[in-house]
Amino acid sequence: MKIVTAIDSFKGSMSSIEAGNAFAKGARKVDPDIEVIVRPLADGGEGTVDALIEGMNGQRISVTVSGPLGKPVICDYGIISEKKLAVIEMSGAAGITLLSESELSPLDTTTYGVGEVIRDAIGKGCRRFIVGIGGSATNDGGTGMLSALGYEFLDKKGEPIALGAKGLKDLAEISDEHVLPELKDCEFLVACDVKNPLCGPNGCSAIYGPQKGATPEMIGDMDKWLENYARLAMAKYPADAKCQGTSADAEYPGTGAAGGMGFAFLVFTNATLKPGIELVLEETKLAEYIKDADLVVTGEGMLDAQTAMGKAPVGVAALAKKYGKTVIAFAGGVTEDAAACNKAGIDAYFPIVRGVTTLEEAMQKETAMKNMEAAAKQVISLYEVSTRCKVISR
Repeated sequence: MKIVTAIDSFKGSMSSIEAGNAFAKGARKVDPDIEVIVRPLADGGEGTVDALIEGMNGQRISVTVSGPLGKPVICDYGIISEKKLAVIEMSGAAGITLLSESELSPLDTTTYGVGEVIRDAIGKGCRRFIVGIGGSATNDGGTGMLSALGYEFLDKKGEPIALGAKGLKDLAEISDEHVLPELKDCEFLVACDVKNPLCGPNGCSAIYGPQKGATPEMIGDMDKWLENYARLAMAKYPADAKCQGTSADAEYPGTGAAGGMGFAFLVFTNATLKPGIELVLEETKLAEYIKDADLVVTGEGMLDAQTAMGKAPVGVAALAKKYGKTVIAFAGGVTEDAAACNKAGIDAYFPIVRGVTTLEEAMQKETAMKNMEAAAKQVISLYEVSTRCKVISR
């Protein structure tokens, strides 16, 4: 029997590969001849760098860059050398979790550090990028990132505007005279799971601004500044931009992601916005492993109704169903509304926690891996019995 696992990380407990290896250990206790292929899984957000480094023989790189308020932070990203591919989570350089609640300030926060990470990867030979843009603390339209790559955002006097959204109020001109030459050879696959436009009532300022510390007055100002920024950008790059039209340019789905980072990637670089799970499944070529598998195993830390709304395990299930495969899922916890996962392609799911325990105890790595191993052993035992019964009944 051949089993393929693609399990999302159990955050704070097991990585994607660790969860898969624990399952494999349990399955082989049932039958040492079972072939278990462990593949990485992530959705483009937190854990994507770890999953792809571990699952694709990548290298972890640590670089000191400017944080969201300009203070130095250490950002980890991954390089898969044979593919000239860098895997970056923008939240490592400009994420909201890097700030305390009292530090939230969308007028001042910048994506400059994200551009520094990209520049570092380009210097190490990378020309393809997977960039997860969730969890940002910023609303600068990606101008900080672009500035680090050599674009210049100038005021009426030809001077550089300030970093952060506040600088956009003075924006009068965009120059690409000093852009990093290698940027033209780079391809960006941007993991984007939101459809918000750049501006307007559903734009990044109105929808995500409050959680980043924006007041109603700030929201109105930032939206107006971003609209002017979009107008200038589209006037300069009308042929290259993917968002077509003069009034609808800032309404392209996903341009409002990460405070306008989606817009920056689409208009200023060779980029494609895609749901994170689609990018990861394509890059890891999971379909090639699934198509001749007997069973597909997936899962995540908590299986619930949100899982069925497009999270990583359901992405795996949808892919597996294209090849008519049975899909089972494991989770640290399962909620009552997780039944929606059955309709989304997961044939059966199982919690791995055994007995009464505290959340802290259940999330200890050693405990979680033992629980996964034990659950796998019982489920695969049942699966093998079921398979034999089908053969006999025929």
